Amino acid sequence: MDIKTVVTGYLDENCYILIKNGTCLIVDPGDNYQKIKEEIGENKVLGVLITHSHFDHIGALRNFLVKRSIKIFKKSNLIENKEYKIGDFSFEAIYTPGHSKDSVTFYFKEENKMFIGDFVFKESIGRTDLPGGSDEEMKNSIQKLITYDNSIELYPGHYDKTTIGYEKENNPFF
Repeated sequence: MDIKTVVTGYLDENCYILIKNGTCLIVDPGDNYQKIKEEIGENKVLGVLITHSHFDHIGALRNFLVKRSIKIFKKSNLIENKEYKIGDFSFEAIYTPGHSKDSVTFYFKEENKMFIGDFVFKESIGRTDLPGGSDEEMKNSIQKLITYDNSIELYPGHYDKTTIGYEKENNPFF
């Protein structure tokens, strides 16, 4: 799976384009639809994965909603810990509230990658003081995350990627 990162909007949100065999999934289309579309190129969009519904992560979502063939994956229509398959992509949805009530982590086991939105950042975590945020839920979600393998790469909604192992050693919230 190839991964392209498109930094969007004035909050520098990471939109990810996951590409396999001429098809792709979009993770958190924050803004700048034209910029995202250019990076998609000739790949066919099969679905959009929403880690949470804060404005900086869904600003360009409406542009993908006009095509009925594109499936939207977000908390309201996902079952936790169920494996989903769309095209050549397989992933698990893990409910990880704390930053928001609808925070979801998408785990691509075959590729050893998680797309985590604003749940965890390199050496930090997402804010819990916004509406729907919760310190207690964040602690529970972190406990869930640390049960996974240390080598899993974490792709956050802002800033640089990291790994679970690195966060266990360097993140004061862990």
